[in-house]
Amino acid sequence: MDKVLSGMRPTGRLHIGHYFGALKNWIKLQEEYECYYFVADWHALTTNYEDPEDIIENRKQLVLDWLSVGIDPEKCTMFVQSHNIFHAELSLLLSMITPVSWLERCPTYKEIKQEQTNKDLSNLGFLSYPVIQTADIIMYGSKFVPVGEDQMAHIEISREIVRRFHHLYKCDVFTEPKGLLTEVPRLPGLDGRKMSKSYGNAITLSEDLNEVEKKLKRMKTDTNRQRLTDCGNPELCPVFDYHKVFSTEEERAEITEGCTTAGIGCMDCKMILKKHMFELLEPIQDRRKKFETEITDINEFLKPMQTKANAQSEAMMNKVRNALKI
Repeated sequence: MDKVLSGMRPTGRLHIGHYFGALKNWIKLQEEYECYYFVADWHALTTNYEDPEDIIENRKQLVLDWLSVGIDPEKCTMFVQSHNIFHAELSLLLSMITPVSWLERCPTYKEIKQEQTNKDLSNLGFLSYPVIQTADIIMYGSKFVPVGEDQMAHIEISREIVRRFHHLYKCDVFTEPKGLLTEVPRLPGLDGRKMSKSYGNAITLSEDLNEVEKKLKRMKTDTNRQRLTDCGNPELCPVFDYHKVFSTEEERAEITEGCTTAGIGCMDCKMILKKHMFELLEPIQDRRKKFETEITDINEFLKPMQTKANAQSEAMMNKVRNALKI
Protein backbone atom coordinates (compact mmCIF):
# COMPACT_ATOMS: atom_id res chain seq x y z
CA MET A 1 0.00 0.00 0.00
CA ASP A 2 1.13 3.54 -0.69
CA LYS A 3 2.05 5.50 2.42
CA VAL A 4 0.40 8.67 3.69
CA LEU A 5 1.82 10.94 6.38
CA SER A 6 0.21 13.79 8.26
CA GLY A 7 0.63 15.45 11.63
CA MET A 8 -0.87 17.97 14.03
CA ARG A 9 0.70 20.38 16.46
CA PRO A 10 -0.30 19.73 20.11
CA THR A 11 -1.74 23.11 21.01
CA GLY A 12 -4.78 22.02 23.01
CA ARG A 13 -7.98 20.07 22.55
CA LEU A 14 -9.16 19.85 18.96
CA HIS A 15 -12.23 21.68 17.70
CA ILE A 16 -14.81 20.90 15.04
CA GLY A 17 -12.73 22.78 12.48
CA HIS A 18 -9.97 20.21 12.95
CA TYR A 19 -12.50 17.42 12.49
CA PHE A 20 -13.89 18.64 9.17
CA GLY A 21 -10.59 20.09 8.00
CA ALA A 22 -8.44 17.01 8.61
CA LEU A 23 -9.63 14.22 10.91
CA LYS A 24 -12.65 13.20 8.88
CA ASN A 25 -10.32 12.69 5.93
CA TRP A 26 -7.74 10.83 8.07
CA ILE A 27 -10.40 8.30 9.04
CA LYS A 28 -11.10 7.61 5.38
CA LEU A 29 -7.42 7.47 4.41
CA GLN A 30 -6.55 4.84 7.03
CA GLU A 31 -8.85 2.45 5.15
CA GLU A 32 -7.08 3.02 1.83
CA TYR A 33 -3.40 3.63 2.63
CA GLU A 34 -0.67 2.79 5.10
CA CYS A 35 -1.03 5.89 7.25
CA TYR A 36 1.41 7.56 9.64
CA TYR A 37 -0.10 10.21 11.91
CA PHE A 38 2.26 12.04 14.24
CA VAL A 39 2.18 14.55 17.08
CA ALA A 40 4.21 17.49 15.72
CA ASP A 41 5.47 18.81 19.05
CA TRP A 42 8.74 20.22 17.66
CA HIS A 43 6.70 22.14 15.11
CA ALA A 44 4.74 23.68 17.99
CA LEU A 45 7.95 25.25 19.26
CA THR A 46 8.67 27.08 16.00
CA THR A 47 6.12 29.75 16.92
CA ASN A 48 5.60 29.11 20.66
CA TYR A 49 9.25 28.88 21.70
CA GLU A 50 9.09 31.78 24.20
CA ASP A 51 6.15 30.49 26.19
CA PRO A 52 5.53 26.86 25.28
CA GLU A 53 2.23 25.44 26.39
CA ASP A 54 2.02 22.22 28.36
CA ILE A 55 3.17 20.07 25.45
CA ILE A 56 3.14 16.83 27.42
CA GLU A 57 -0.49 17.31 28.46
CA ASN A 58 -1.44 18.57 25.02
CA ARG A 59 0.10 15.49 23.40
CA LYS A 60 -2.15 13.34 25.55
CA GLN A 61 -5.27 15.35 24.72
CA LEU A 62 -4.43 15.30 21.01
CA VAL A 63 -4.12 11.52 20.88
CA LEU A 64 -7.33 11.09 22.89
CA ASP A 65 -9.13 13.34 20.40
CA TRP A 66 -7.76 11.25 17.52
CA LEU A 67 -8.97 8.04 19.10
CA SER A 68 -12.36 9.49 19.96
CA VAL A 69 -13.17 10.39 16.35
CA GLY A 70 -12.10 6.99 15.01
CA ILE A 71 -8.38 7.09 14.27
CA ASP A 72 -7.61 3.40 14.78
CA PRO A 73 -4.20 2.11 16.00
CA GLU A 74 -5.00 -1.17 14.25
CA LYS A 75 -5.18 0.67 10.92
CA CYS A 76 -2.47 3.34 11.21
CA THR A 77 0.76 4.22 13.02
CA MET A 78 0.60 7.05 15.56
CA PHE A 79 3.76 8.46 17.09
CA VAL A 80 5.36 11.52 18.68
CA GLN A 81 7.82 13.53 16.60
CA SER A 82 10.13 14.43 19.49
CA HIS A 83 10.39 10.79 20.56
CA ASN A 84 12.17 10.00 17.30
CA ILE A 85 15.59 11.70 17.27
CA PHE A 86 16.14 10.67 13.63
CA HIS A 87 13.72 13.41 12.58
CA ALA A 88 16.11 15.99 14.03
CA GLU A 89 19.11 14.38 12.34
CA LEU A 90 17.48 14.32 8.92
CA SER A 91 16.23 17.90 9.33
CA LEU A 92 19.78 19.04 10.09
CA LEU A 93 21.24 17.24 7.08
CA LEU A 94 18.57 18.59 4.74
CA SER A 95 19.18 22.10 6.04
CA MET A 96 22.74 21.86 4.69
CA ILE A 97 21.48 21.72 1.10
CA THR A 98 18.36 23.91 1.26
CA PRO A 99 18.79 27.49 -0.06
CA VAL A 100 17.45 30.13 2.31
CA SER A 101 15.66 31.78 -0.63
CA TRP A 102 13.44 28.71 -1.00
CA LEU A 103 12.28 29.12 2.58
CA GLU A 104 11.77 32.87 2.44
CA ARG A 105 9.45 32.58 -0.54
CA CYS A 106 7.15 30.11 1.24
CA PRO A 107 3.66 31.74 1.38
CA THR A 108 2.93 30.46 4.88
CA TYR A 109 6.15 31.98 6.21
CA LYS A 110 5.12 35.40 4.92
CA GLU A 111 1.48 35.10 6.03
CA ILE A 112 2.19 34.05 9.61
CA LYS A 113 4.81 36.78 10.06
CA GLN A 114 2.23 39.32 8.93
CA GLU A 115 -0.55 37.87 11.11
CA GLN A 116 1.40 37.32 14.33
CA THR A 117 3.01 40.73 14.70
CA ASN A 118 2.98 40.33 18.50
CA LYS A 119 5.63 37.59 18.27
CA ASP A 120 9.29 37.68 17.31
CA LEU A 121 9.43 35.08 14.56
CA SER A 122 12.96 35.80 13.43
CA ASN A 123 14.11 32.43 14.78
CA LEU A 124 15.78 29.84 12.55
CA GLY A 125 13.27 27.13 13.50
CA PHE A 126 10.34 29.08 12.09
CA LEU A 127 12.20 29.86 8.87
CA SER A 128 13.23 26.22 8.44
CA TYR A 129 9.74 24.85 9.17
CA PRO A 130 9.49 23.44 5.60
CA VAL A 131 12.80 21.60 6.08
CA ILE A 132 11.61 19.95 9.29
CA GLN A 133 8.33 19.14 7.56
CA THR A 134 10.18 17.60 4.62
CA ALA A 135 12.16 15.38 6.97
CA ASP A 136 8.91 14.22 8.58
CA ILE A 137 7.40 13.33 5.22
CA ILE A 138 10.26 11.59 3.44
CA MET A 139 11.48 9.66 6.48
CA TYR A 140 8.88 6.96 5.91
CA GLY A 141 8.80 6.88 2.13
CA SER A 142 5.45 8.63 2.18
CA LYS A 143 4.02 9.03 -1.30
CA PHE A 144 1.12 11.28 -0.33
CA VAL A 145 0.49 14.11 2.11
CA PRO A 146 -3.14 15.22 2.55
CA VAL A 147 -3.28 19.01 2.15
CA GLY A 148 -5.58 21.80 1.14
CA GLU A 149 -4.81 23.70 -2.02
CA ASP A 150 -3.24 26.56 -0.06
CA GLN A 151 -0.62 24.18 1.35
CA MET A 152 0.63 22.78 -1.95
CA ALA A 153 3.58 25.20 -1.86
CA HIS A 154 4.94 23.29 1.16
CA ILE A 155 4.84 20.02 -0.74
CA GLU A 156 6.59 21.59 -3.72
CA ILE A 157 9.45 22.72 -1.45
CA SER A 158 9.72 19.14 -0.16
CA ARG A 159 9.88 17.85 -3.72
CA GLU A 160 12.61 20.35 -4.59
CA ILE A 161 14.67 19.38 -1.54
CA VAL A 162 14.40 15.70 -2.47
CA ARG A 163 15.46 16.39 -6.06
CA ARG A 164 18.41 18.48 -4.90
CA PHE A 165 19.56 15.76 -2.48
CA HIS A 166 19.37 13.08 -5.18
CA HIS A 167 21.19 15.31 -7.67
CA LEU A 168 23.99 16.30 -5.31
CA TYR A 169 24.69 12.84 -3.97
CA LYS A 170 23.89 10.80 -7.08
CA CYS A 171 21.40 8.59 -5.25
CA ASP A 172 17.72 7.70 -5.11
CA VAL A 173 17.03 7.42 -1.40
CA PHE A 174 13.72 9.19 -0.92
CA THR A 175 10.24 8.96 -2.39
CA GLU A 176 9.27 12.27 -3.94
CA PRO A 177 6.04 13.19 -2.12
CA LYS A 178 2.84 14.37 -3.72
CA GLY A 179 0.08 16.46 -2.22
CA LEU A 180 -3.15 14.57 -1.81
CA LEU A 181 -5.61 17.39 -2.38
CA THR A 182 -8.54 17.32 -0.01
CA GLU A 183 -11.55 19.58 -0.01
CA VAL A 184 -11.49 21.55 3.22
CA PRO A 185 -14.89 23.12 3.98
CA ARG A 186 -14.97 26.70 5.17
CA LEU A 187 -15.98 26.58 8.81
CA PRO A 188 -15.59 30.00 10.46
CA GLY A 189 -15.46 30.68 14.16
CA LEU A 190 -18.65 31.41 16.06
CA ASP A 191 -18.04 35.13 15.57
CA GLY A 192 -17.43 34.87 11.83
CA ARG A 193 -13.64 35.18 12.12
CA LYS A 194 -11.16 32.35 11.58
CA MET A 195 -11.83 29.55 14.06
CA SER A 196 -9.10 29.63 16.68
CA LYS A 197 -8.66 28.66 20.30
CA SER A 198 -6.92 32.00 20.90
CA TYR A 199 -10.02 33.87 19.69
CA GLY A 200 -12.31 31.87 21.96
CA ASN A 201 -14.66 31.27 19.04
CA ALA A 202 -14.39 27.49 18.63
CA ILE A 203 -16.34 24.45 19.77
CA THR A 204 -14.03 21.67 20.91
CA LEU A 205 -14.83 18.03 20.25
CA SER A 206 -14.86 17.32 23.99
CA GLU A 207 -16.81 20.39 25.09
CA ASP A 208 -19.74 20.01 27.47
CA LEU A 209 -22.89 19.87 25.34
CA ASN A 210 -24.71 22.38 27.51
CA GLU A 211 -21.93 24.85 26.82
CA VAL A 212 -22.11 24.01 23.11
CA GLU A 213 -25.81 24.89 23.10
CA LYS A 214 -25.11 28.21 24.85
CA LYS A 215 -22.44 29.06 22.27
CA LEU A 216 -24.75 28.24 19.38
CA LYS A 217 -27.48 30.47 20.79
CA ARG A 218 -25.00 33.37 21.00
CA MET A 219 -23.66 32.79 17.50
CA LYS A 220 -23.66 35.71 15.09
CA THR A 221 -26.17 35.70 12.26
CA ASP A 222 -26.96 37.99 9.30
CA THR A 223 -26.55 41.43 10.89
CA ASN A 224 -29.11 42.90 8.48
CA ARG A 225 -31.82 40.74 10.03
CA GLN A 226 -32.74 42.73 13.14
CA ARG A 227 -36.31 41.44 13.67
CA LEU A 228 -38.11 38.17 13.12
CA THR A 229 -40.09 39.75 10.29
CA ASP A 230 -36.93 40.86 8.44
CA CYS A 231 -35.84 38.75 5.50
CA GLY A 232 -32.31 37.42 5.74
CA ASN A 233 -29.49 36.31 3.46
CA PRO A 234 -28.00 32.90 4.40
CA GLU A 235 -24.80 33.64 2.47
CA LEU A 236 -24.08 36.48 4.93
CA CYS A 237 -24.70 34.30 7.98
CA PRO A 238 -21.93 32.30 9.73
CA VAL A 239 -24.56 29.84 10.99
CA PHE A 240 -25.38 28.86 7.42
CA ASP A 241 -21.70 28.08 6.80
CA TYR A 242 -22.13 25.42 9.48
CA HIS A 243 -25.28 24.12 7.83
CA LYS A 244 -23.25 23.57 4.66
CA VAL A 245 -21.19 21.08 6.62
CA PHE A 246 -23.69 19.59 9.08
CA SER A 247 -27.11 19.65 7.39
CA THR A 248 -28.61 17.82 4.44
CA GLU A 249 -29.16 19.47 1.06
CA GLU A 250 -32.91 19.32 1.63
CA GLU A 251 -32.58 21.04 5.02
CA ARG A 252 -30.37 23.76 3.55
CA ALA A 253 -32.98 24.43 0.88
CA GLU A 254 -35.69 24.72 3.54
CA ILE A 255 -33.53 27.00 5.70
CA THR A 256 -32.74 29.22 2.71
CA GLU A 257 -36.43 29.49 1.86
CA GLY A 258 -37.39 30.21 5.47
CA CYS A 259 -34.62 32.75 6.02
CA THR A 260 -35.09 34.73 2.82
CA THR A 261 -38.86 34.97 3.37
CA ALA A 262 -38.72 35.49 7.16
CA GLY A 263 -40.56 32.19 7.50
CA ILE A 264 -38.25 30.97 10.27
CA GLY A 265 -36.29 32.78 12.95
CA CYS A 266 -32.56 32.61 13.58
CA MET A 267 -33.08 30.54 16.73
CA ASP A 268 -35.08 27.95 14.74
CA CYS A 269 -32.16 27.75 12.32
CA LYS A 270 -29.69 27.30 15.17
CA MET A 271 -31.71 24.49 16.75
CA ILE A 272 -31.52 22.49 13.51
CA LEU A 273 -27.75 22.95 13.65
CA LYS A 274 -27.69 21.94 17.31
CA LYS A 275 -29.42 18.64 16.51
CA HIS A 276 -26.80 17.69 13.91
CA MET A 277 -23.87 18.91 15.99
CA PHE A 278 -25.00 16.84 18.97
CA GLU A 279 -25.36 13.80 16.69
CA LEU A 280 -21.69 14.21 15.82
CA LEU A 281 -20.33 15.11 19.25
CA GLU A 282 -22.20 12.70 21.54
CA PRO A 283 -20.61 9.45 20.23
CA ILE A 284 -17.20 11.14 19.99
CA GLN A 285 -17.43 12.17 23.64
CA ASP A 286 -18.63 8.73 24.72
CA ARG A 287 -15.61 7.12 23.05
CA ARG A 288 -13.32 9.70 24.60
CA LYS A 289 -14.54 8.89 28.10
CA LYS A 290 -13.87 5.22 27.40
CA PHE A 291 -10.31 5.88 26.26
CA GLU A 292 -9.65 8.25 29.16
CA THR A 293 -10.52 5.38 31.51
CA GLU A 294 -8.55 2.72 29.63
CA ILE A 295 -5.36 4.68 28.83
CA THR A 296 -3.46 5.77 31.92
CA ASP A 297 -0.12 6.42 30.17
CA ILE A 298 -0.27 7.82 26.65
CA ASN A 299 3.41 7.11 25.97
CA GLU A 300 2.95 3.48 26.95
CA PHE A 301 -0.10 3.27 24.71
CA LEU A 302 1.88 4.67 21.77
CA LYS A 303 5.01 2.62 22.48
CA PRO A 304 4.48 -0.22 19.93
CA MET A 305 3.69 2.28 17.17
CA GLN A 306 6.53 4.57 18.23
CA THR A 307 8.94 1.63 18.11
CA LYS A 308 7.79 0.80 14.59
CA ALA A 309 8.22 4.40 13.41
CA ASN A 310 11.65 4.71 15.04
CA ALA A 311 12.86 1.46 13.45
CA GLN A 312 11.79 2.62 10.00
CA SER A 313 13.52 5.94 10.59
CA GLU A 314 16.75 4.26 11.64
CA ALA A 315 16.75 2.19 8.45
CA MET A 316 16.19 5.32 6.36
CA MET A 317 18.97 7.22 8.14
CA ASN A 318 21.42 4.40 7.40
CA LYS A 319 20.69 4.94 3.70
CA VAL A 320 21.09 8.70 4.07
CA ARG A 321 24.42 8.39 5.86
CA ASN A 322 25.67 6.01 3.19
CA ALA A 323 24.67 8.49 0.50
CA LEU A 324 26.56 11.26 2.34
CA LYS A 325 29.50 8.95 3.08
CA ILE A 326 29.42 9.81 6.79
